[in-house]
Amino acid sequence: MKSVNPYLNFNGNTEEVFTFYQSVFGGELQLARFSDMDTGDMNMTEEQLRGVAHVSLPLGDSVLMGSDVPEQMGTITAGSNFVVSVEADSATEADQLFDGLSGSGEVTMPLGKVEWAERFGMCTDKYGIQWMVGYTGDVQFGQ
Repeated sequence: MKSVNPYLNFNGNTEEVFTFYQSVFGGELQLARFSDMDTGDMNMTEEQLRGVAHVSLPLGDSVLMGSDVPEQMGTITAGSNFVVSVEADSATEADQLFDGLSGSGEVTMPLGKVEWAERFGMCTDKYGIQWMVGYTGDVQFGQ
């Protein structure tokens, strides 16, 4: 396994939050908006489409990541607005980790290709912990 990092979710102010964290920690933000990706049948408003679908801020050997959560995806409460993000070393490892974590749990986003990774998926394990599993592969996000 390559790394495990915190992933923070917010109700529409992710860019403000991460700009603040950048002012504290330094580093370069990498950001993708919902308008940059296929949102399927979510029927997002123009304001929601301007929201942050994914942002990352390198912090030493770790990465702080986050996103806005449109109301169609649920309600965010400060204090429980986090997910554990696992970066796998290979697509095979990502598949194995995702299958293991989602077994007897709930898949909230099937493992597949996204703007920032060759493999990415989200699930909640049988104990209620939210996970993101990804394999960046050859994707050059923010380049």
